[in-house]
Amino acid sequence: MQVDKITQNDLSIFNTEEDQSIFHHINFTTTNGGREYLRLLLSNPLESSDAIIQTQKTIQHLQSIVLQWPVNPTNGTIMVLEKYYETAVDNYPAVPEYFNSWWYKFWHKDDYSFTMFSVQHTMDFVKGMQIIVDNISINNQSNHLHTIAQELTLLLDKPIIQEMIQKNKNTLTPIEMLVYANFIKYRFKQQAIALMNIYHQLDAYMSLAKAGIKYDFCLPEFVEQTAPLMAVDGLYHFLVQHPIDYTVNLHEKENFLFLTGANMAGKSTFIKAAGIAVYLAHIGMGVPAQKMRLTYFDGLLSNIQVMDNIAKGESFFFNEVQRIKSTINRISDGKKWLILIDELFKGTNQQDAVKCSTTVIEGLRKMNNALFILSTHLYEIGEPLKQYSNIQFRYFETSVHNDQLSFSYQLKEGISNDRLGYLILKREGVVDLLEKC
Repeated sequence: MQVDKITQNDLSIFNTEEDQSIFHHINFTTTNGGREYLRLLLSNPLESSDAIIQTQKTIQHLQSIVLQWPVNPTNGTIMVLEKYYETAVDNYPAVPEYFNSWWYKFWHKDDYSFTMFSVQHTMDFVKGMQIIVDNISINNQSNHLHTIAQELTLLLDKPIIQEMIQKNKNTLTPIEMLVYANFIKYRFKQQAIALMNIYHQLDAYMSLAKAGIKYDFCLPEFVEQTAPLMAVDGLYHFLVQHPIDYTVNLHEKENFLFLTGANMAGKSTFIKAAGIAVYLAHIGMGVPAQKMRLTYFDGLLSNIQVMDNIAKGESFFFNEVQRIKSTINRISDGKKWLILIDELFKGTNQQDAVKCSTTVIEGLRKMNNALFILSTHLYEIGEPLKQYSNIQFRYFETSVHNDQLSFSYQLKEGISNDRLGYLILKREGVVDLLEKC
């Protein structure tokens, strides 16, 4: 699925503010390499429904064995092993035996201590990897995990490694210590690096599995059909502390959702929730919903947080126009797209905004290869659009009691006619401050 940086930023897939970052909230990795591999997974939505289904099977199996996952390897263990390969030590005896092993331990105390520490951590590492092999090889429907299990088996299938897996690391003799050290440092480096790389991948996928359990995500069902589809029950934004769930049903005959409501009523949260669910579905992981059916989307584009560009002398409105132009050009390829637009044409006057918005909506709604969710503050353009049968009209209701706003965040059918800007200005004390000037 094609997704540009603007859309990733709009959906806060990555955000410097951790509490707003999707990546931060699904990051349950335990290693530095795992965290970077998770970032890679989250940056690159998958390119086919088959790839997504295989990833779903991987995550499902990992969720089934999360309680059997070994404590080791830890990030510390991997760092020790990496440092061992980077650090020069005095040469070990070529053939360790009783006398030369004790000699090395006595005359090369620092190197022996460092070696012992490294060997013990390596033993923890390979033992943990063996436990992982055993667990991902049982009742496994994931081709990816099956391939990984085969690779791990080959890497661990060395007599001396199997011996290390069975040994107690705290009872090794100096001879055993130096035999293992010789093998690990000089004959096992490439295999050790390969094992670490595989573990980083598994760490990242296990993170997606753990996130699905923690947030009670559901695995979406992908439907094979020509026309785009997005049908979701119980959709919610999982970063909201007390989220309200929504129902969304966009399809070929009703492919455009026209959304209205007062500021702060929930429009942006709803649009982002829909975008995040589709994005995560195309990563192959679970989504924040009770149930989701969708087609594979070739692309996801958003127009939510358009900015002006002072350096280039480009206004807010100009960049809105350029974003819409770019969107139209990209979705004219006949492939399946989901388009998210929040508050269209905020950067111009009311009269221009009405004309521009109506023109854009009437054009976009004819593109039946795409699904659209569009919010606007221009309620008056809604009535003329009711002539088009493929446009759904939804709004977020707001009630006022004694000049106090109340937001239910419930999605209703129809068009909002709330005019609450002045009331918010008054409620926040701005009117009183101005009167005192």
